[in-house]
Amino acid sequence: MWILHSATMLPAFLLLFLMRTSISLSEAMSRNEKNKLRNQVLEMFDHAYQNYMDHAYPADELMPLTCRGRVRGLEPSRGDIDDALGKFSLTLIDTLDTLALLNKTVEFEEAVRRVVADVRLDNDIVVSVFETNIRVLGGLLGGHSMAVMLKESGRMVWYQDELLHMAKDLGLRLLPAFNTSSGLPYPRVNLRYGVRGPETRTGTETDTCTACAGTIILEFAALSRFTGDPTFEAHARRALDFLWEKRQRNSNLVGTTINIHSGEWVRRDSGVGAGIDSYYEYLMKAYILLGDDRFLQRFNTHYASIMKYISQPPLLLDVHIHKPLLPARTWMDSLLAFFPGLQVLKGDIRPAIETHEMLYQVTKKHNFLPEAFTTDFRVHWAQHPLRPEFAESTYFLYKATRDPYYLEVGRTILENLNRFARVPCGFAAMKDVRTGSHEDRMDSFFLAEMFKYLFLLFAEEDDLPFNVEDYVFTTEAHLLPLSLSTASNSQAPPLAGEELDDSNFEWTCPNTRLLFPDPAFPRNLRKPIRSTVDKKSDITKPGMGRPPLRAQDFMASNPEHLELLRRMGVSLIHLKDGRVQLVQHATQAVSAIAAEDGMRFMQEMMELSSQQQKEQLPPRAVQIVSHPYFGRVVLTAGPAQFGLDLSKSSSGMRGFVTVAEPYNGCSELSNGEIVAGRIALLQRGQCMFAEKARHIHKAGAIGGIVIDDNEGSSSDTAPLFQMAGDGRNTDDVTLPLLFLFHKEGNILLEALKEYREVEVLLSDKARDRGETLSKTERRCEYEKMLICEEVLTQDCSTEEKDHTSPASLEPVDQSQLTTQEQTTDDSVLGQESVQPAEGLGSYVSVDVGEEPAVDGDSSSQSVDSLMADWQEDLEAFKQMEKDEL
Repeated sequence: MWILHSATMLPAFLLLFLMRTSISLSEAMSRNEKNKLRNQVLEMFDHAYQNYMDHAYPADELMPLTCRGRVRGLEPSRGDIDDALGKFSLTLIDTLDTLALLNKTVEFEEAVRRVVADVRLDNDIVVSVFETNIRVLGGLLGGHSMAVMLKESGRMVWYQDELLHMAKDLGLRLLPAFNTSSGLPYPRVNLRYGVRGPETRTGTETDTCTACAGTIILEFAALSRFTGDPTFEAHARRALDFLWEKRQRNSNLVGTTINIHSGEWVRRDSGVGAGIDSYYEYLMKAYILLGDDRFLQRFNTHYASIMKYISQPPLLLDVHIHKPLLPARTWMDSLLAFFPGLQVLKGDIRPAIETHEMLYQVTKKHNFLPEAFTTDFRVHWAQHPLRPEFAESTYFLYKATRDPYYLEVGRTILENLNRFARVPCGFAAMKDVRTGSHEDRMDSFFLAEMFKYLFLLFAEEDDLPFNVEDYVFTTEAHLLPLSLSTASNSQAPPLAGEELDDSNFEWTCPNTRLLFPDPAFPRNLRKPIRSTVDKKSDITKPGMGRPPLRAQDFMASNPEHLELLRRMGVSLIHLKDGRVQLVQHATQAVSAIAAEDGMRFMQEMMELSSQQQKEQLPPRAVQIVSHPYFGRVVLTAGPAQFGLDLSKSSSGMRGFVTVAEPYNGCSELSNGEIVAGRIALLQRGQCMFAEKARHIHKAGAIGGIVIDDNEGSSSDTAPLFQMAGDGRNTDDVTLPLLFLFHKEGNILLEALKEYREVEVLLSDKARDRGETLSKTERRCEYEKMLICEEVLTQDCSTEEKDHTSPASLEPVDQSQLTTQEQTTDDSVLGQESVQPAEGLGSYVSVDVGEEPAVDGDSSSQSVDSLMADWQEDLEAFKQMEKDEL
């Protein structure tokens, strides 16, 4: 039971954790099935944790694709993401209390000993105050809480508060960041030198995010109350007080970014996602942990405004704080997925169910929640770094309602993690949820939060080593005991002029029958949302009319199109960087009607550009399925506007690849007898994409892959490229054609050079590795692996090449895969960018040039690293064999 820490009556949200009556809202899951899923969570955690310890520790994070640790300074910089890394074994510290919760007492004790013995905090390195607070300080305090709990039960009797001493040391290293006139912390601090010094390399920043400054109170207050030093809690309270004072008084909303010196809002958009999210969370949880009614009043004031302006069930949209009825953007980010869980704590179940259901339907469409998605539920940012917020809200909703529906949601999360994110050395973040491609990244929060919430979702009370209701979860899911509410503290006096208003409090508990008047209540809420998501995600936004020339049909090399542009008052300018700029002068049109058509054309072009910049056109996947890759390498590919639509093909197109001759595919192929029945590799340039497709189609190819000739181009840095037709009817092209940037194409060419016979699957998204192999192939590869188990990997791979390569197919010499500079643009609509015009009317710049060269990406697996994983794949095939039997 939760500890009551206030003299007031029990607030509504606590009721949800005191409920002990299950309401049958859908078919119950058997205890045996729950136990299986709980055990699956434990197995998955072991896979991730052990690979971190085996391949990465003492580095901060595991790189699961290359099976090594990520050490800041030794790997290419990822910008702000790396501010979480401080050379303090981040993942191990973040995982401490997860080990304890999962009943891994032996591993927990060993981990504590490692942290105490190995971790050093006196590092000359600049880190994020926010990330270091929630992950490292929170991890140390959560670990300390678990160690004390175990010591009181007779285990870990050797523990003498070592983690708490480290936590205080770290807290003192973070304190210099709060030395500002406002009390808001600098966003970064040097662990050794603090801020504002030549050796600190920080202290010059002026802005911070609201969440960054407002997500300190739980950890700092816990540190103060554990140690008896009031300094930390006082600084955290001062920062929260300042943010409260700077709220927009009419809307009672806060912005996303604030100047830490002046208190002026730098970004005035307001939502519940990135940049603000945990500020609201910590107001509510500070009340739970500390018992200070002011935090609950502030939360309730903000919450009323959120529900008035931001909540548009089932959506949560950003608005402007000064004009809250004006939307600030048309997309949502994945971090807002925590909000239904916070609404459960508030006791506001209906909107929590609605928003969670919307998130679940988006998740089911893409296997994971995209980093950002539009209001019509299309992908806006395609990454998914294995964020746990959706699992968190799923757990809290199940805890509140006991609806077995949320157990099935949890099952979906587990299955998708295992099918699409699991790799031999852990779990890899999704680079693109649409194609299934991976990123060499496994953040510490994956172990700290994801498995904690999933385990709690499926565990019974007797599976838990302690009562979790005696603790509050931080935003990083670290466990802080509610008993801290009675510890000594330097509770700040009320702010001048601030009086508590009883209208902001609900001092009575709602009737459980009113919460769920009908067992079908949640189901009735979810049904229309499911229908809305399905309907909206399948529609296509209508055009702006039907002018004589449609933007989607425009080809810069078509003389008829250029004449139509001239008549509409639109001129075309070729820029030095390869782009084509369109400029409209309405007065130069041949008639008023033509000028209106020109305006519509420009509007269409800008809309088309905006759509492509948002990557609303889904990419495709080229998955290498032959030995030794077996589906583990997925290359992000651009689609074509013509040919076979892979999104409508359940099986995709599978075949061996071969290089077309000529490589540019601009004339009849000289090696047609080899290309027949295979997927042809072509180089971009010298003719239209449709012409290339017709030549390989005539030769009998079953598909084609066009590789960019711009050296260094990559899907990591370049926007999605869509291959357009040539202005003619392309119904005669019935094979699939995909586009690979230079870096991804080179991976495929190198594989062909190394292994000669390379089989790929062209599809709308990556398939599960088990799906890429037939039953016969599984047994064949399994037997090969058994033979090779005691043989050096290199010998085995050489033998494979000698026995499987036909003499007629020679390795491709990369030096021969170059052509003269492109003279004819493949497509004028590769990717457009819209720019404002000054004094020239409206114009559109269309990018048809080369992408800038970029450095190689360590997330792409080399042949050597793939072969290094051969032994680990053996275990996977053994498991496949067991499954078949």
